[in-house]
Amino acid sequence: MKNLIKNFLIFFIVFLAIAALFSAFGGGAPKEEKVGIEMLISQINNGEVGSIVIEGDELKVALTSGESETVKKETGETLSELLNNFGVEKEKLANIKIEVKDESGLDFWLTSILPFLLPFLLIGFFIYFMMRGVQGANTRAMMFGQSQAKEFSKDTKDKTTFKDVAGVKEAKEELKEVVEFLKQPKKFLELGARIPRGVLLLGSPGTGKTLLARATAGEAEVPFFSISGSEFVEMFVGVGASRVRDLFKKAKKNAPCIIFIDEIDAVGRKRGAGLGGSHDEREQTLNQILVEMDGFEPNTNVIVMAATNRPDVLDIALLRPGRFDRRITLDEPDIADREAILKVHARKKPLAKEVSLRRIAERTPGFSGADLSNLLNEAAILAARRNKKIIEMDELFESIERVMLGPERRSRILTEREKKITAYHEAGHALVAHYSPRIDPVQKISIIARGQAGGYTIKLPIADKHMYTKQEFIEEIAVLLAGYMAEEEVFNEITTGATSDLRRATGLARKLITDYGMSETLGPRTFGEKEEMIFLGREIHEQRDYSEKIAEKIDTEISAFIDQASHKAKGIIKEQRKDLEKIVKALLEKETLERDEFEKIVGAKKINN
Repeated sequence: MKNLIKNFLIFFIVFLAIAALFSAFGGGAPKEEKVGIEMLISQINNGEVGSIVIEGDELKVALTSGESETVKKETGETLSELLNNFGVEKEKLANIKIEVKDESGLDFWLTSILPFLLPFLLIGFFIYFMMRGVQGANTRAMMFGQSQAKEFSKDTKDKTTFKDVAGVKEAKEELKEVVEFLKQPKKFLELGARIPRGVLLLGSPGTGKTLLARATAGEAEVPFFSISGSEFVEMFVGVGASRVRDLFKKAKKNAPCIIFIDEIDAVGRKRGAGLGGSHDEREQTLNQILVEMDGFEPNTNVIVMAATNRPDVLDIALLRPGRFDRRITLDEPDIADREAILKVHARKKPLAKEVSLRRIAERTPGFSGADLSNLLNEAAILAARRNKKIIEMDELFESIERVMLGPERRSRILTEREKKITAYHEAGHALVAHYSPRIDPVQKISIIARGQAGGYTIKLPIADKHMYTKQEFIEEIAVLLAGYMAEEEVFNEITTGATSDLRRATGLARKLITDYGMSETLGPRTFGEKEEMIFLGREIHEQRDYSEKIAEKIDTEISAFIDQASHKAKGIIKEQRKDLEKIVKALLEKETLERDEFEKIVGAKKINN
């Protein structure tokens, strides 16, 4: 439709141009009066005619007075015959200059041929543009099965290397041998070594899988073909397999190179799930990927890299030796890695001298590389909004909370009672966390709404943890229930503000039993096995490997863990009621308490390692 409109506009503009051309030629000629033959004979007899120019059936008459006239004569009749028929004497013609002019040149084209030829030219011109649009559509249709992969040349200016990827030391070490193989394949082939044809990058969203793949290509100085798994599958049957063939064909022509398939789980899910049948387009695309990876010659320097955060749903044929037989896991960055990532993303940002990226790294446990990049970007935006030229610690600290919880919502107006309830709720969380020796120190308490939270309490670990004990989980559940218990202790009633805390506490208690085997009654085993089957974005099947009797025991154990944690929280709140009131008073005055202000009230935190 767009091409049709475009062609019509071009046709209309050309038509206007031709009309303007005719207007220019016609408008420049002097106006001549048309007269009859009788008038011409009378003027000749009176000696008023100076010259006559014969142009076909027209007589251009120039009078002695300087005026011009046009006379139309009969077709096929000569001027002499005309004058004889009207009895004009030859003496009257002696002083008249008579000239016969042939129709030729531009005048002939404009007056005779062009009026007939112009419609055909315009129609031909219109048909040409219509055909060109149809040919373009046919060309696009023929290209429909071609790969849509983005190609990054090895000579690109903004090349990414391992220096641009902070952290993930083990992953970079694993990929160095891929780089070396692409640079010096002969060294490996002479020893009979076969480099892995496929490298699968596993990790949570934002851990830098795509960046690491591009850095590998940059280090090896080879072309990089990047495509998403979802770009293979279309509504037309066979398109995905055709694009796979075209992608691998291009890669072989540009060898050595790297093919990168992002989110490969879009096409690499387990086959035979019962949805779509064996002729499903996604399965056909997966089959073609498997065939192409098998079809590599031993000396073909093409490495296929792929990324996913769902390795559990991938088809087993993708993971066998000879295909994606090298798997590299990218973990969440620890404190040292977070500091290194912050340094990379802070290169082009003006930071104040007092800014300590180490402190920022300490306050961002669980942040991925993408989160840290977003944090610095939010800080830069905040500094710009405050008309600052450099980024200071205030902007960085506030950005941490923006990334974790969302922006502040000071426009959310609370009544005095609601504000007081929120203060007791958050003070309860902070107080129980402070007097629980295995819980991380409280870093900040606030009753200012942020994101979906009416208030929040932030705890930060001193060091990164990878393993947790049962008692640590019990204390964590107690901290989650502390806001609920504080409301009940002070107001003798509870509000809906504890809904999220209760849901998280119940989920954590269930995991203690079903996933971690920490129930003394049910013993060291897990309960339930989820089978991946996605339909309309939901998991619709979960295999229960336990009876209804065991399910009842699980519910009983969950209640027991919740009761144990709630008694612990309630006991701390009753024992430390004076400190609770002090914290609430400070929160109602300042709305936000930092760690040093909080510990002035309750004392230094005692940590049990």
